[in-house]
Amino acid sequence: MTAADLRVGLVGYGLAGSVFHAPLIAATKGLTLDTVVTSNPERQEQARAEFPDVRTVADADELFTRAGDLDLIVIASPNKTHVPLATTALKASLPVVVDKPVAGTAAEARELAGLAEERGLLLSVFQNRRWDNDFLTLRKLLDEGELGEVWRFESRFERWRPQPKGGWRESGDPAEIGGLLYDLGSHVVDQALTLFGPATSVYAEADVRRPGAEVDDDTFIAITHTSGVRSHLYASATTAQLGPRFRVLGSRAGYVKYGLDPQEAALREGERPGTAAGWGQEPESLWGRLGAGESPVTGGGSPVPTLPGDYPAYYAAVARALSDGGTNPVTALEAAAALDVLEAARRSAHDGVAVKL
Repeated sequence: MTAADLRVGLVGYGLAGSVFHAPLIAATKGLTLDTVVTSNPERQEQARAEFPDVRTVADADELFTRAGDLDLIVIASPNKTHVPLATTALKASLPVVVDKPVAGTAAEARELAGLAEERGLLLSVFQNRRWDNDFLTLRKLLDEGELGEVWRFESRFERWRPQPKGGWRESGDPAEIGGLLYDLGSHVVDQALTLFGPATSVYAEADVRRPGAEVDDDTFIAITHTSGVRSHLYASATTAQLGPRFRVLGSRAGYVKYGLDPQEAALREGERPGTAAGWGQEPESLWGRLGAGESPVTGGGSPVPTLPGDYPAYYAAVARALSDGGTNPVTALEAAAALDVLEAARRSAHDGVAVKL
């Protein structure tokens, strides 16, 4: 830590806090992980073991009593706490990063955005999948016009988890904002809107497949964009054979990419950005293929080197926004637009109709 470092309070030390936020904050020049909030004694011990200089407190109220000693609050606690905690932080004159989804509704997200603007504070949403290796590579291909006019975007975030794991993410209580539509759906919708612009209509199917499951675990979302692109998005815990992560079809060529970005797996294994060469890189065997007229499975197309994934870029951008007036990497209004789509998808799945936006 240096005297100029921004001191960060992190609320929550479950999967999001311990695997994603804490390591990325600690790896970012200009940020220091000052305090972790968790009521779980084992997680407090884990945080101190991983970051010996960090303070731990049992609840957010205790954190906010030290608001004047902090420069940024990161909210990585369960979804239902995002809005009240972000509101409290902003009213305490603290900039905020909130894990996705920022809120349960687009209206709440816009209210938070309004409060942040009124107070002149940063409010950013952690949409780390904008820095996945495949997303960065696809964006480069689109910028270079390699696919021509894009007609269809297929994106899959699929898993094979035939037994529910439990916990708030799989709770049937609406207050928990659980289910795949708002969990993995937040990622695939944000990516589609970032790449291809606003949505004009949404159609969705959301099913509860597994015995004992309480919320959707197999979800499909179709978006028609104002640009004319159609996005077909899949989020599932019940996929016994995984499809391509991306399949993007255009007037000149298509791009097909299998496999997930390696950064989450690396973070789960305790690897840290900046401590070893090759962060975010994947082997050539996993590169996607670009071409036309033949399946990539049978050798069609040419391999496209996958750009390294770069989750550290998110917090680096947050640090610049706070220190030098840089651009907010993901605004709450962008997150609200994604929530418009998720709310429409929920209505569509319930009523069996397409929903106009």
